[in-house]
Amino acid sequence: MCFRSAVRKMQLLSLGLSAAALSQSDAQTEHRTLSGDRVSIYNLAGKLRLQPGSGAQVVVDVTRGGGDASKLKLATGDIRGWNSLRVVYPSDRIVYPDMGYRSRTQLRVNGDGTFDDKEGDHGFFDRDRVEIRGSGPGLEAHADMTVSIPKGQRIVIHWGVGDATVTNVDGDIRVSVATATVTSEHTKGRLNLDTGSGAVKITDAQGDVTLDTGSGGVTVTGVKGETLNIDTGSGSITGSDIDVRTLKADVGSGGIRLGRIHASHASVDAGSGGTELEFLSALDDLAVDAGSGGVTIRLPAAQGADVEIETGSGGIESDFPVQTNKVQRNYLRGRIGDGKGRIKIESGSGRVRLIKN
Repeated sequence: MCFRSAVRKMQLLSLGLSAAALSQSDAQTEHRTLSGDRVSIYNLAGKLRLQPGSGAQVVVDVTRGGGDASKLKLATGDIRGWNSLRVVYPSDRIVYPDMGYRSRTQLRVNGDGTFDDKEGDHGFFDRDRVEIRGSGPGLEAHADMTVSIPKGQRIVIHWGVGDATVTNVDGDIRVSVATATVTSEHTKGRLNLDTGSGAVKITDAQGDVTLDTGSGGVTVTGVKGETLNIDTGSGSITGSDIDVRTLKADVGSGGIRLGRIHASHASVDAGSGGTELEFLSALDDLAVDAGSGGVTIRLPAAQGADVEIETGSGGIESDFPVQTNKVQRNYLRGRIGDGKGRIKIESGSGRVRLIKN
């Protein structure tokens, strides 16, 4: 065989292999549609993207990945009144390199592929303990998903590990992840994000918002609705431009710093870390309980309230004239302005300050 013929044969072989690889990659992507008022999705590993859909059904594009991708099974059907899509992993040890070297998390998974579902728990002994890790032996497989959601749809996503994004969706959305960073932008309707571990970032949410993290910081910017409820075990809560009727924030450790708030009712509980709140409109009631760390509250000049402030150490400062009923070194009870609202602040340690905007 001449040199030119050999080169030509190698080129053809290379093209053939490339085409085969491309065909194999395409075969890993599947298209599913889910109808009904209540839709649920379950997947243990992969990247998740929620986006608006144009039709009447939820449309899911599933792209399998990893050396063992072909072993994954897609299952659909009714799960306790929800039309569901489930990715079933035929192993109790899953390898997902995007987690990072030596990273790992564990979940209890039912035989039908469901997990993280209180209504679906069949008892402790009916579930398998599944470990997802970033390296080592195991089933190397995952499923990335792009979910297109019609307006007004109610949907619950149960996810194991892998980043999740929610963009421009209008509906009743709940995303519950074990270990992942969750980012949401430009949403309307009810939004509920729950992470075992991982940061949460929310921008421009119109509707009721509930955020619950075991560990990981929370950032909120531009929330408008009836309620904003934030609960994190550890990790700071920061944000601004919040316009709600009721604000609740609870952090075990990490501190809270929220600015440009409009709220009639606010309740804040910080186990440790400083608390800084800036309100642009007068409150009906504000309750702050800080275990340790200073508390600074900025209020509009027109704020009136019955005020009770107590701190274990650090002292009390107020820009507002206070008609006092009782004053001690670390305790103050009195009234500011017309006294129509109610403000109660307790701090285990750290200075408490009321500052006039």
